[in-house]
Amino acid sequence: MVLLDAAKGCATEPPNLDLYPADFVVCSFYKIFGYPTGLGALIVKNEAAGLLNKAYFSGGTVAVSIADIDFVKKRKSVEQVLEDGTISFLSIASLRHGFKIIGMLTTSAISRHTASLATYVRKKMLDMKHRNKKKVCIIYGHQASKVADLKMSPTITFNLKREDGTWFGYREVEKLASLSGFHLRTGCFCNPGACAKYLGLSHSDLVSNFEAGHVCWDDNDVIKGKPTGSVRISFGYMSTYEDAAGFLKFLQSSFVSKPITFSNGLDLVDNQSQQVVPDVRLKTITIYPVKSCQGFSAQIWPLAIGGLKYDREWLLQGSGGEILTQKKVPELGSIRTLINLELGKLFIESPKRKDKLEISLLENLTHLTAEVDVYGQRYEVESYDDNVNTWFSEAIGRHCTFMRCSSSKNRSCSRAVKNGRLCRDTRSKLSFVNEGQLLLIAEESVSDLNSRLSSSNNGNGKQRVIVDAMRFRPNIVISGSTPYNEDNWRRLHIGDAYFTSMGGCNRCQMINLQQNSGQVIKSKEPLATLASYRREKGKILFGVLLNYEDGLDGEGEIVAERWLQVGQEVHPSTTATPEKMLGDR
Repeated sequence: MVLLDAAKGCATEPPNLDLYPADFVVCSFYKIFGYPTGLGALIVKNEAAGLLNKAYFSGGTVAVSIADIDFVKKRKSVEQVLEDGTISFLSIASLRHGFKIIGMLTTSAISRHTASLATYVRKKMLDMKHRNKKKVCIIYGHQASKVADLKMSPTITFNLKREDGTWFGYREVEKLASLSGFHLRTGCFCNPGACAKYLGLSHSDLVSNFEAGHVCWDDNDVIKGKPTGSVRISFGYMSTYEDAAGFLKFLQSSFVSKPITFSNGLDLVDNQSQQVVPDVRLKTITIYPVKSCQGFSAQIWPLAIGGLKYDREWLLQGSGGEILTQKKVPELGSIRTLINLELGKLFIESPKRKDKLEISLLENLTHLTAEVDVYGQRYEVESYDDNVNTWFSEAIGRHCTFMRCSSSKNRSCSRAVKNGRLCRDTRSKLSFVNEGQLLLIAEESVSDLNSRLSSSNNGNGKQRVIVDAMRFRPNIVISGSTPYNEDNWRRLHIGDAYFTSMGGCNRCQMINLQQNSGQVIKSKEPLATLASYRREKGKILFGVLLNYEDGLDGEGEIVAERWLQVGQEVHPSTTATPEKMLGDR
């Protein structure tokens, strides 16, 4: 028996069943017409139809059945037996329009058109080279090098390499492509055999990857130096030369290293050397008590072992145990918070609730204590009563549980990594933050970003995008520095409080969300512009993460409470190692 998977092939060059006899052929109308999704067909050879005997039946597939005894007579024709329940008749009705277009264009013309586009793109991709002359694109398939053959598939499967020979992960490619308006597919495409073959993954590699936590659909795109999947682009009858040229331009600008140019041949700067830092001041302090909800500003605020006191000490958990953030629940961005230290209370407001919620900061919760996992970090949490949970459930329109962090399992690491910077798993307590305890944003870096946003929008008819520092949800904003000077800081002290830089903050689509009169506005900016000049090893960096290093003394005892105040001078250093930093306290 022969089963032919023609799901994609039917879109550009349907198989000739006289030349390639098959008993069963599957095709996808979505891949042929681009609409509707989730609708395909199984073409069955009459002689093979009798082999399709289902052990079960459902509505529409039987002539008669008796409920309380084992008596059923199935319908006679194969399509009546296999089409369970109500078929998607509205989607089926729309297929006539797709077939009409195919009939007008003819499959031979579509095949020539898509093959020409794919051949052009494939050749240009193979010609792409980094400044050190190494190839950028690795294309998979039996005929990957025979670019002159117009019978090649209109599908190109590939991975991309950096100039040092390491791989760009397919998730990084997918993320940047989405920002540039290209939709492509990544992963193994439900074809594990071909995936393992062309990526050179042995059985032990596949098992090892699984044991390391890699499963289908996750973000582990490179493990132990090998890609776990690839990128695939496809051309159809509606694809144009402009589409192909635009995609090549995207690859060139996003993944191909550029030749180094120097003004007068002398502008070489060592970022690791001690730099003259101007008068830098603390401009704003912002605390976010509830993860992903609005924060509030303060002129003066105390520090605790976990950073700013009460920062991200509460969160909301969904009914399925998932942690709720603005990525999943944009309504969280409309919930306002405020802490009054004198009253010892957290006040919470929502436009969907008339009453203001008051939470005691000092109350000893008697409700169930449990452990939750937040992005790989285990926390002991305390929950609140049903009245509080109901308030939040109505505020965001879904059932949830309000929780407070009582303690975290401190991550410990005393080793230093490249450039003398501590590893992310440093000895510190984390509340419900993703990585570092505090996020620092420099006003000058935001100004530089806005100038780039303005330049990219000039003359293209698009509305000008301007962002402020608060779009990035910083804890502290500084002013008086130079753009991106904070990237080079290894440590800093504000007043009598010392902080260690944990490196740049990896940005995601969340910075593209903007709250406006209760409505969430989504765009591609500023992430798309940041991706054009702030990308490093698959991460789009903006702002730096800090850990507060004065919460404990050398004996593990809590030291006197320190405070940050707006207007304080910020003293950064670019050369001190962690050991020196500990020694001059």
